[in-house]
Amino acid sequence: MNEVVITDVTLREYGQNVPASFLHVFTPRIRTDIALRLIGAGFRNLEVLSCVQPRIAPAMNEEDVRKIAEGLGRLEGVHLITLVPNFSGYRRYLGWNLGPDGHNHTLGMFFSAVEAHNLRNLGRTIEETLDEYRAILRDAVQRKVRVAAYISAAFGYRANPGGEVLKPEGEELNAHVDRFFDMGAATVTLSDLQGVAGEAETRELLETVLGNRKREAVERLGYHPHHVRGDRGIANSKAAYEMGIRRFDASLGGTGGCVTGAPGNQPTEELLETFERMGAGTGLVLEEVRKIGRFVEKE
Repeated sequence: MNEVVITDVTLREYGQNVPASFLHVFTPRIRTDIALRLIGAGFRNLEVLSCVQPRIAPAMNEEDVRKIAEGLGRLEGVHLITLVPNFSGYRRYLGWNLGPDGHNHTLGMFFSAVEAHNLRNLGRTIEETLDEYRAILRDAVQRKVRVAAYISAAFGYRANPGGEVLKPEGEELNAHVDRFFDMGAATVTLSDLQGVAGEAETRELLETVLGNRKREAVERLGYHPHHVRGDRGIANSKAAYEMGIRRFDASLGGTGGCVTGAPGNQPTEELLETFERMGAGTGLVLEEVRKIGRFVEKE
């Protein structure tokens, strides 16, 4: 089990937060080009789009999303992931031809393990969010939509700078993971939203989650760290790898974050280099990834 899967999230995490005044630079053509370059470098999992209100994320307006989806087309053997936060987003996902009968994007669903953050990010309680997701997933599974689930703030959430870190209980977090798997999710990714956990804390929580899970379930779990310092995110990823995690999210140059104040991601280039030094196979071409990173920085 030395093989790892790296999902690049640059286009969705950074792209979603691009202000309207910069969209003349961050065009659908540029975003499509970046995605195709990443696929050419070996990526088979990319977060690309979000079905959210354009007033929240102007870069994800219907016209741009349709152009990007059509520019990429239906790709076999590649999981293009589009995030869907609610029923309204799910209707967009289907209406924009992103389902299995169209461009065949994986549907990404996310919520927070900490109530305070879920209220801030999604505007409703965890229970209300999960009730809505159950209904969406019932329909999605019937349509044979591939689903990727994300649990934000799995390692804790600090509502105010310097304030207390609110943490979910281990049993509660395990129940959320099981719930998503039972509802039909192909993968479940745990996010350290604000980089509140160090290496020891990362190990401790993952030990709780991995527990007695069978190998096939462990292989479906992912890790998504945020941190103001990319090297700290990578150090935590190394700890997660040593615990058995083999799926990781990263962004070119460490760009991205969350509108609720999450710091940047771990850099895709540095994570790939780290895994290569560790002897873990990625299926990616490091020099090509570096070139794409330089291209994105220039653009």
